[in-house]
Parts: sequence; structure tokens; C-alpha cells
Amino acid sequence: MDHYKYPYLNRRFSVYAKNGMVATTHPVATEAGIDMLKRGGNAMDAAVATAAALTVVEPTSNGIGGDAFMIAWMNGRLHGMNASGRSPKGLSMEAIKSKGYDSMPKYGWLPVNVPGVPAAWASLIGRFGNLTLNEVLAPAIRAARDGFAITPTVARYWRTAYDNFSREVDNFEEIRPWLETFGTVTAGEIRTLPQHADTLEDIAVTDARSVYEGALADRIVSYSKKSGGLLTHEDLKGFEVDYVDPLSVAYKGYDIHEIPPNGQGITALMALGMLKGDEFSHLDDAAYHCQIEAIKQAFADTTAFVADEDFMKLTAEELLDDDYLRSRRAEIGEEAALREHGDLPQGGTVYLATADGYGNMVSYIQSNYMGFGSGVVVPGTGLALHNRGYNFSMDPDNPNCVGGGKKPYHTIIPGFITKDGRPVGPFGVMGAFMQPQGHLQVAMNLIDYGMNPQSALDAPRWQFKSGLEVEVEDRFDHDIARALARRGHKVSVNLEPNSFGRGQIIIRGRNGVLIGGSESRTDGSISIY
Repeated sequence: MDHYKYPYLNRRFSVYAKNGMVATTHPVATEAGIDMLKRGGNAMDAAVATAAALTVVEPTSNGIGGDAFMIAWMNGRLHGMNASGRSPKGLSMEAIKSKGYDSMPKYGWLPVNVPGVPAAWASLIGRFGNLTLNEVLAPAIRAARDGFAITPTVARYWRTAYDNFSREVDNFEEIRPWLETFGTVTAGEIRTLPQHADTLEDIAVTDARSVYEGALADRIVSYSKKSGGLLTHEDLKGFEVDYVDPLSVAYKGYDIHEIPPNGQGITALMALGMLKGDEFSHLDDAAYHCQIEAIKQAFADTTAFVADEDFMKLTAEELLDDDYLRSRRAEIGEEAALREHGDLPQGGTVYLATADGYGNMVSYIQSNYMGFGSGVVVPGTGLALHNRGYNFSMDPDNPNCVGGGKKPYHTIIPGFITKDGRPVGPFGVMGAFMQPQGHLQVAMNLIDYGMNPQSALDAPRWQFKSGLEVEVEDRFDHDIARALARRGHKVSVNLEPNSFGRGQIIIRGRNGVLIGGSESRTDGSISIY
């Protein structure tokens, strides 16, 4: 059969529930979360179980060796978490150039930072969970050991990674274990990841400490020393999960929340802040034009000023200042304009949303960055390490300049909406620098246009690329696309739906009913309890 051909309209509806809901990009991961709710777990237990399962069934977009962020309404208030890792202390511009590079390479050891995902799981369960880490990781371990079916989207990205790493292995010998561990797959194949299962079991029984100061840490550092990496025991042992107060902007009666820098959630908040005084009509080219120009304005600032907060020259509060955002809005005219900004590369990420019957709701995201990440897999562990350091700048005047012990500008961002001090719900759109653009579009779909969660996700999307270039989906309204072109935007159609991000939304109504939507552009899955 053809796993990729769907010639007929396939309409989804929002899903409604009373006791609990999980929305993810993969049905196996969704059921892992629902299983936790059935066992007496809460929304956080469900989120971590889902996240762990996604490292197994969708390793093309995330892994144990990645980073994680979270915003959650737990026990009556909003919490934020930043579990992004710092660069090795030995990383420097000189270290990069000494290995023959003028810029940070995408693959190999140099872009590898300390992984934050395992510590995030353990910390979240310890702080908020009803269940143990052993219980929560059990579905992921079972899927890795007993096998799971490869979905079409995962198969496509897995094969792309195989082709990429096969070409790059002569340049980066340290990625050879990736080819030996993962190989290639086809849609509909049953696959097992026994080494991955062993690593998850080690994380479960050691409360993740094995990754940072135990047997897994020894394996990571040993391979780093053997194959030219910079990660040391000191780097791993020094990792800490940071709990932070989310940033927010008031937008038309709602509050939109994002994690503060080093994440790029502030990009979405700045764009929303610029547009909060405007009234827009759906399917009006002026609305799309203002969205695009606002996100360009925001990127021009965030790619210049956002970094590890310890190194930023401006504060997040200064960038979100109402007067400043009004001045930026005043710069948006009737025509498309060039705005200076950094490069906007592509990436791979998983986003999930959970809710329980106690009023708790979780917005969670984790990523290895570019698909499987750096291509470095620690032999015998199945542990694929991310390449988040690729986002460091080589400009010594940029606060995000490469350096040791720093967190880079980070693309993955969970979103959350509240109203009048109560939770409305988690939302997110994954996909590198598409993420704040997706957050802007989805939030406006929900608030400005009154869409239900599924329609807010299904609505055709645009994506700013660079300069005046804007891509739209093939089902984007052609009259609006032509109108944007008349305004000076260089509009092109991209036939790849996953280029426009993959999202999830759960909304809680005032009567407690849960209303959810899941991404129709991929293997999106939503289930209820």
C-alpha cells in the first residue's frame, strides 16, 4: 500500500473529555500518558510518561540526550521549567577553529551540550508527580524492548537522517555508532531499541543520576575522550534543572505565557504585544501582513539580544516593555519591509499537552534539535546527543557568542494561556524557528477568531524565512497569497506540511470540560480518560 497518499478530505473534530486528556504526535506515546492517568497519576505523570515514550517511537525529533522546557498549571498556580544544558567548559571559538572550522559544525561532538531531558523527567516527577519514575518510564521501556510500529512520518525522517549521517560519517567518525544503532527503517516495520530500553531502566532506578554522575556518565565521558569530544564529568555533574517564572503579555483579555530566555518564546510574546491593540478580520490580507511583519520585527530583536540570561545586554522585561512594542508596531507599514535578523535554520522537536481531572495542565516540549541531533550516539546505550550548540553565534559582540559553560539561544518553547488568573490551557507548535510563528498564529486563531482547538491547528499557516521571503502551505488562500505579494512579500508555496510545525492544544472550559486538538499534518494523536 501507499503509506503517503491521502487523496480525500480527512476532517478532524476537536475532542471533548471530563477526566483527562493527552495530545501528542504519536498514538503509542499518547496511550502511555493515558495509562498513567488510569493508574492514579496526574497530568505531570502523564506528561513525563508521554515524553519518555516519544524518545522511543519518534527518535527522529527528540531523545534522551536532548533538552526540555515546561509550563504547567499544577496545584493551583503556574510553574515554568528550563532544562536546557550548558556547553562544555572547554568550548571556545579557539577550540572550534583549532579543529579546522570557521563556524560551528552541525554534527559531531562540537555542538553537543549537556543533555537536560533525564534530569527534567526525574525532577518533575519528584516535585509534582503522584507516581514513581519507575512507573512512569515503564511504557517507554516496554515499547523499546518489545517493539513498536514505525509510522510513515517517522520513517521518512529516519531515512533522511540515515542518508545524512551516511554522507557525513567520513567527516565525523564519532557518528558511526549512530549508523550501527539506528540504521534505516520503512513505514509499517516493527522495530525494537534494546539499548535504549536498558538506558531508560538505568535512568528509572537511579532517578536519572546515572546520566550525570554514574555509569551512563562514565560511558559518555569515555566516548567523548576517545573520539574528540569536550564533555567532562565536571560538565555533567554540574547540570541543574531551573524552575523559572514564565514571561507573559496581556492579549485581548487573555494572558499568554512563555519561558524566559535562553528560549525564543519571547519572540512570540513580542509579536503579540505589537498587535494587541489591533482588530483583525479572519481571511483579511492585512491581518496576515501585520502578523508577518510583527514576527520579523521580533526576530530582528531576539536573534540579536536573546541568549543565556547571564550574558544578555538587555533584559526580557525591556524587550517586552509596552512603549517599546508600540514603537515597533508603529514601524509596520502597508508594505513588506526588510528587518535584520539572524539565520533561521530548521530543527526537529516533539511537543505534548496533558490535563487531568484535578485541574492540572502541562505544556511540555523536548528536542534533540536537528532530527536525531549531533549524530553522536554513546556506544552501547542508544543515547543520541543533541546538537543545540549549533545555535551559538561566532560573532564576539553577540551575547549568544560561543563559549564554555553557556546555554545557547534555544528554539523549543511551550506555551500556556490563562484568563483572569485561571488556566485556559497549554498550546504549542514545534519546529525550530517556526515555533514562535506557530504560537502567534495559533493564539490569534483561538482568541481573535474564536476557533476551536482543532480548527486553530488545521488553519493554513505561513512561515517567514528570511529577507522578504514567506512560505505558505499549498492550501493557503490563494487570493490572500496574491495580496501579500502585492504588498511586497516574496511568497512561495511549500508542499511539505511538516515545514509549518506540528502542534497540540488542550483548553479547559469554565465548567471543567477539556477540549483538545492534535496536529493533522503528521501522526497527531489525542486520547481521553
